[in-house]
Amino acid sequence: MMARTKDKKAAARINKLRDAINEHNYRYYVLDNPAISDAEYDRLFRELQQLEKQHPELVTPDSPTQRVGAKPAEGFAEVRHDIPMLSLDNAFDEEEMCSFDRRVRERLEEQHIDYMAEPKLDGLAISILYENGSLMTAATRGDGTTGEDVTHNVRTIKSIPLRLHGRTSPRTLEVRGEVFMGKAGFLAMNKKQEQEGGKVFANPRNAAAGSLRQLDPAVTKDRPLQFLAYGVGRIDSNVPLKTQADTLEHLRGWGMPVSRDSRVVSGVGECLEYFNKLSARRADLPYQIDGIVYKVNRLDWQESLGTVSRAPRWAIAYKFPPEEEVTRVLDIEVQVGRTGALTPVARLEAVSVGGVTVTNATLHNEEEVHRKDVRKGDAVIVRRAGDVIPEVVRVLKEKRPRHTRPFAMPKTCPVCGSAAVREEEEAVVRCTGGIYCPAQCIRSILHFASRRAMDIEGLGEKLVEQLYEKGHVRNLADVYDLTREQLTGLERMGEKSAENLLAALEKSKATRLDRFLYGLGIREVGEATAMALAMHFGSLDKVRRASVEELMAVSDVGPVVAGHVHDFFKESHNNQIIKRLQASGVHWDEFTVSANRPLDGKTYVLTGTLSAMTRDEAKQHLLALGAKVSGSVSRNTDCVVAGESPGSKLARAQELGVEVMDEAAFLKLLKRK
Repeated sequence: MMARTKDKKAAARINKLRDAINEHNYRYYVLDNPAISDAEYDRLFRELQQLEKQHPELVTPDSPTQRVGAKPAEGFAEVRHDIPMLSLDNAFDEEEMCSFDRRVRERLEEQHIDYMAEPKLDGLAISILYENGSLMTAATRGDGTTGEDVTHNVRTIKSIPLRLHGRTSPRTLEVRGEVFMGKAGFLAMNKKQEQEGGKVFANPRNAAAGSLRQLDPAVTKDRPLQFLAYGVGRIDSNVPLKTQADTLEHLRGWGMPVSRDSRVVSGVGECLEYFNKLSARRADLPYQIDGIVYKVNRLDWQESLGTVSRAPRWAIAYKFPPEEEVTRVLDIEVQVGRTGALTPVARLEAVSVGGVTVTNATLHNEEEVHRKDVRKGDAVIVRRAGDVIPEVVRVLKEKRPRHTRPFAMPKTCPVCGSAAVREEEEAVVRCTGGIYCPAQCIRSILHFASRRAMDIEGLGEKLVEQLYEKGHVRNLADVYDLTREQLTGLERMGEKSAENLLAALEKSKATRLDRFLYGLGIREVGEATAMALAMHFGSLDKVRRASVEELMAVSDVGPVVAGHVHDFFKESHNNQIIKRLQASGVHWDEFTVSANRPLDGKTYVLTGTLSAMTRDEAKQHLLALGAKVSGSVSRNTDCVVAGESPGSKLARAQELGVEVMDEAAFLKLLKRK
C-alpha cells in the first residue's frame, strides 16, 4: 500500500516537473524570455532524471529527458510526404519581383496583395509530425515527395518540443521548417573540431546537413543545431488558419520557434523596402540567410493560385545579390561529365565567399574561357550566389603576371585518351569514349542508380569508384552481376552492407518505363521528357524503333532531343547493354496508351489514400489518358479523386462545386477507358 502511495507521489512530481521544464523551454526557445536561471533549470532537470531513473515504468517518449534514446542506425528509412514539400522559384532583381507580384494580382484579379516576408535561412528543410501533441516522426525534404527518416536526430534538437505547448494543440500537426546552425555555434563547433583533430566544416549549411544526417543521434546531440518553423503540412484542428501570419502565430503558441524577423508587408513596394532593410542587417543576424521568401498571406488565395511543376505560384524567394571576392587561378583543369562533356574548371587559391570556402570555379566551356581570357596565374573576381556553383566573373588583367599563355582545350579526353570533338553549332567539346570512358562510366552508373531513376539505395559514388577500380563494373549492366564475394572484398563493406546492396539491386529491377528511360542518361532527356516518351509510345521497343519525325510528335520533344534519342538507340553497344539489363531481370509494366486520350484538357486532383494503388500510380494512369494532374483544387479543376482521409482538398472541391469521385468510381473510369 505504501509503495503504491509512493508511486503516485512520484508520478505527480514527475508530471509537475515535466510541465515546468516544458514551460521553461517554451519561454527560452520561443518567447526568448526565460523566467529562471540556467542553474535552477538544471536543478529541475536533474531531479526529473533521478525520479525517472528510480521509476523507469513512468518514463514516456515525450519526457524532456528523452532527447537521445536510440541506438545508432544502420541507415535512414524513407518517409513519404503526404503533401509534397515544394521548392521555390527565385527572383534575383526588382524587375523579377515585380513580375511575380503582377502575375499573382492578375491570376487573383486583385489590385493589391499582402505578403508574409520571411528570412530565407540557409539550412535543411524538414517535416515534423505530431500526433495528439507528441512528436512522432521527422523527415528531410528529400526530393519533395520522399525524404529520410531523421526522427531520432531531430529529437536531440532542444528548440524542437517533444510535446506541443498548450491544451488546444491540434490532434495532428505536421510542422515544416528549417534546421540550421547559428553563426556563433558554427564557429565554436569548428574550433572544437579543429582542437580535437575532427572534421572542420566549410559553412553552417553543410555543418547543419552533415549533423542532422548522422547515423548516431548522440553525435547530432553534440552539434549546435537550431530550428525555426515556417509552415504546416497536414493539420487536424478546430483552429481556423486564414493567413500565413495566423499560421506562424499559432505555431508559436504551440511551442514552435518562428523567426522574429517575419513581417506582413503590403504590396510589392513594401516587399522591396523590407528586402533593402533586412539586406542592410544581414551581417548582424545570428544566422546566415541568402534571401527573403515572400508568400501570399491569405491561405485561400494560396490555394486558388495552386502550383506549377514543383513550385507554388503563391511564393517566391528573392535572393540577395551574389557575393564576390578576389583570388588567383592556380591552374585550369578539364573534367569529364556523365555525357562526355569536357568542362574547364579553375583551381583557385582558397578564398571565403559568403561564408563558404571556394577552391574551384566552373569556366563552363572553351568559348567562355576565351571570352573572359582566363589564364593560369590570373587574379580573378569570383562570385557565388546561394548554392550556385562559384564562377569566375572577370579577370583583373592589370594584375596579370608576365608570360601567361591562353588556355587550349585538349584534343583527347584527359581520362581515357579518346578523341575529344566539338559538334557543329555546339559550344561543348565531348569525349567520344562513351560508356568505355571511366569518367562517363562512373557517372552514368551513379545517374542510373539515383533516386529518380532506378533508385538503388547504397550504390553511392565512393562505392562505384571502388567497383570500377577493382574492375567489377565497366557499364550499367555490370551492376546486376555483382556478387557477395566482390562486395565484401571492398573497403568498409561488410556482410550486412553487401546483403543490403544486393537486396536493393533486386528491388530496383521492378521499375517504370519512364524511370528506366531517364536512367539511361540520354542527352537532354530529363524526367519530364522520359515520362512524355513513355506515355506517348507505351513501350521501349516503340521508342527504340521510332524515327526522328515520330519522336518529334511527342509533347515537349523538339528536333534536338529527338536527334539525341534516335542516335542513342542507333548505337549497337547501347542496345546490347539494354538487352543485358533486361536479361538480368529489369522489367516494367508497359504504359497503357489510349488512342483518343479521352481526358485530354481535363484537370484532375488526387487526395487521400487509395487502397488499389499508390497516388503516383494513379497519376500515371491519368496522365496516360491525357489528363493534367494538379496538386491543388481551383475553379479550373474538373474532378477530384478522393481516397481515404482526403483532407482539405475535398472540402475545397465541395466549396467550389467541383466533381468528386471516390476510389470505386475512379477504378471504373480506368477500366472503361
